[in-house]
Amino acid sequence: MKIVFADVKTLGFELNLSKLQTLGELEVFDHLSDEELKSVISNVDIVITNQNRLDAKNLDTARNLKLICQAGTGYDNIDIEYCRKRSIAVTNVPKYAAVSVAQHTFSMLFYLLSHSKYYDAYVKEGGYSARENFHSGHDFFELEGKTWGIIGMGEIGKRVAKYAKGFDCNVVYYSTSGKNHIPAFKSVSLEELLRVSDIVSIHAPLNVNTQNLIQLKEMKLMKKSSILLNLGRGGIINEKDLAEALDSHVISAAGLDVLKDEPMPANHPLHFVKERNRIFITPHIAYGSFEAREKLIDGICDNIKSFYVGSLINRVESVI
Repeated sequence: MKIVFADVKTLGFELNLSKLQTLGELEVFDHLSDEELKSVISNVDIVITNQNRLDAKNLDTARNLKLICQAGTGYDNIDIEYCRKRSIAVTNVPKYAAVSVAQHTFSMLFYLLSHSKYYDAYVKEGGYSARENFHSGHDFFELEGKTWGIIGMGEIGKRVAKYAKGFDCNVVYYSTSGKNHIPAFKSVSLEELLRVSDIVSIHAPLNVNTQNLIQLKEMKLMKKSSILLNLGRGGIINEKDLAEALDSHVISAAGLDVLKDEPMPANHPLHFVKERNRIFITPHIAYGSFEAREKLIDGICDNIKSFYVGSLINRVESVI
C-alpha cells in the first residue's frame, strides 16, 4: 500500500507515526498545497490529510486512490459526493479529542472568569508586594447553580456537559443539526439558550446550519455578565460583531480557540478590542493533548485496517 500524509505540520504538534509506517509505504509531507497534492497522489492508495481541500480538481487523476483518512473530526474540506461517485471511502476520527477539547474549554473559562491575566500581572509587576493588605480588583462568580449553555451536543459537547454537571451547573443545549437528543439535559431553542446562560460554549461543526450563527443580534440576547467560548469552528461566530460586543459591554468576555481565518491576520478586529483582558485567544490547540494525538494516530490506523479487512471480505464473498 502506498500512503501519503499530505500536511502533517498543520496539526501543529509532533506526531509518532511509527504505527502508520507498519501499514505500508508511507510518504510524509509537511504541508502540500492542494495543487501540489494532485501531482503526488496520482498512484497512491491512501491519502491522509488534515486541511487539504480534496475534490475533482486534484482527485481526478488519482486513479488508484481507495481511501481518504481525515486526520481529525471535521471533513468539510472533502467533497463527499465526488468521493461517493468515485467509490473512494472517507473516514475521520470523531472522538479522539473530546477530552482534550473539553479540558481546554474549562481552561479558557477559568482564565477569563478568575481574571487570571490581571492578577498574575499584578503580582509579577510588584503590585502585591507594595500593598499593606489584600487586593481585589475584579469580581468573579462561582459556577455552582449557574446555567451553562452548549451549542452542539456531539461527543465534545456531551463531555463538557458532564464536566459542567460536576460543578453543579444547570446544563441546557441546542442541537445545531436537530439530531442529538440527550435525555439527561434540557434541549432548548438557540434564543432561549442565549437568554438564560451564564456561560455559552460552542462545540459544533461549520456547515449551513452554523455559518455566522452568532452575530451581534444574538449576542444582545445574552446576559451582560455572560462568557462566550468557541471551541467548534471559526465562522460560527461573526468575529467583527464579537469585537463590537466586547467593546460595547454587550457580554462580559469571550474565549476562542478557533477563528474564521487561521493563522489570525494581523489586522483582525479582535486584535483591537479595547479591554484586552476580556478576550482570550489560543491558536487552535485544544485538540492537541499528548493523549489525543495518540488516539488520533491509533484511529487512523484502525480506519485503514478496517477498510482493508472489509474490502478483503467483500472480495472473498464476491468470488464465492
